[in-house]
Amino acid sequence: MQFLWPQMLWLLLALPLLAAAYLYLIARRKKAALLYASLALPRAALGPGQRLRRHIPPLLFLFALGAALLACARPTATVTLPSDTITLVLAMDVSRSMEATDVTPTRMSAAQQAARDLIVGLPASVRLGIVSFAATATVVLRPTSNRQEMLDAIDRFQLQRGTATGSGLIQALAVLFPDDGIDLEAILFNDDPPFSSARRATPLDEAAAADAARKRAQERPPAQPGSYRHGAVILLSDGRRTTGPDPVDAARMAAQRGVRVYTVGFGTLGGSSPESSLSYYMQLDEPALRAVATLTGAEYFQAGSAADLSQVYRELSARFALERRETEVSALLAAASVLLLVSACALSMLWFRR
Repeated sequence: MQFLWPQMLWLLLALPLLAAAYLYLIARRKKAALLYASLALPRAALGPGQRLRRHIPPLLFLFALGAALLACARPTATVTLPSDTITLVLAMDVSRSMEATDVTPTRMSAAQQAARDLIVGLPASVRLGIVSFAATATVVLRPTSNRQEMLDAIDRFQLQRGTATGSGLIQALAVLFPDDGIDLEAILFNDDPPFSSARRATPLDEAAAADAARKRAQERPPAQPGSYRHGAVILLSDGRRTTGPDPVDAARMAAQRGVRVYTVGFGTLGGSSPESSLSYYMQLDEPALRAVATLTGAEYFQAGSAADLSQVYRELSARFALERRETEVSALLAAASVLLLVSACALSMLWFRR
């Protein structure tokens, strides 16, 4: 537990002073009791239970005061709460390697079915955008809460050549931050390290837009990885990058914005291909996927079957429904203080009529 106003904790020093004052008053009453000719009569009237009960209301009052003083210091705690509305972007690999049959019936069919299950199980507070990537990345669906549009978008996937994992991640960030001016083509074809792979002439307005976007990115203060609470990216890939920017460099873009990128390696670790020349590219690049997840404060999952992938999606869906975050709990302590104070007053009136 942490405190927003820790200087208020000095007020807690009043508690031992009040306890000492109470003990002093009890001691004075004992001296006054010596004035009786015999102590047998008041002791018999009080009884052992009565002598113990007289200390309960003051003790409850002391606890109530302590809770109130702690509330003044504005404590915070990490609690699990229902998440606010968030935007989730699913970036899925649609390269030719998804035709592999090491996952029944094929990687592509199994991945589509698992994505449908994910959509059906999404919390109502989640908006979903979908990006597909092969040699380049395409926005299949802008973020929406319409479940039928999501399902239809999954059915529109078409296999293509190449695997540009970094492009898929950059396009997902462009969907998540539409006002940031993230332009995949400008990154790929302009001299914009570390993503530059070629150069081409661009019209002046496109170059100006790219420069403005680059300037905004440079002026943006870097966020703590994983600190962005309004969205996340799920990136699924079944093979190694064959073209486009390095996904680890793209992950740094996400980390600067605090976006978590959960990566999923789909397929068996050895890969499966009828063409031996492609077998290398159909093997999971686990080091790269782990690096992307680690850089962005997220996690990497390996799914070797359709059931494994569905389980990964269910786990992620549950995380998006509930969120652990730092929350001020002053109101809870204040309520506890009031409850203890009312209990102390009620017991005092019930037992001692005062």
